[in-house]
Amino acid sequence: MRVSILSKTLAGLLLLLGSTALQAADFSLADLMQQLGQKKSGTATFVEKKYIAMLKQPLESSGELAFTAPDRLEKRTLKPKAEAVLLEGNKLTLERNDGRKMSVNLADRPEVSAFVESIRATLSGDRSALERYYTPALSGGSEQWQLSLTPLQPRMQKVISQIRIAGARAQVKTIEFLQADGDRSEMTITSTR
Repeated sequence: MRVSILSKTLAGLLLLLGSTALQAADFSLADLMQQLGQKKSGTATFVEKKYIAMLKQPLESSGELAFTAPDRLEKRTLKPKAEAVLLEGNKLTLERNDGRKMSVNLADRPEVSAFVESIRATLSGDRSALERYYTPALSGGSEQWQLSLTPLQPRMQKVISQIRIAGARAQVKTIEFLQADGDRSEMTITSTR
């Protein structure tokens, strides 16, 4: 009798696990890009930790993010020092807390462009832009997914070995940059709209 109950319980668990695995297998990169592409704007707060080999403690910063499809992305760091990074089209502008500004045209800096597209193309659901610079690999299902991006360009590979973006449905929750030298940074994102 106990063997029969145990067998039925085990069979039920296997059926449940098989069903979950099937749902995850059915969730494709095209599905993820479609979900992300439907969200045309959003704001969020972030906490970023940078793990650098020569430092005992990670460097932590926090602030706000704003995205408006297809190509406007703003990162406003509030702590420990105010700083703003604004991406509009192909122009990237960095503004320091002392008012100094620096702008970069992405067409002149392909490695910076590749870095920017990992986030912008993901947020806008632009698969072709992602595949121009990375080999994407998706795991998980719609409720919990992870997108791993491996750079295609040798110049980019010297800086970044992989970018991991994780989320649920159309919400990006973490972005992790794994540098070729072993350092890494991890940004935790909390959507506010």
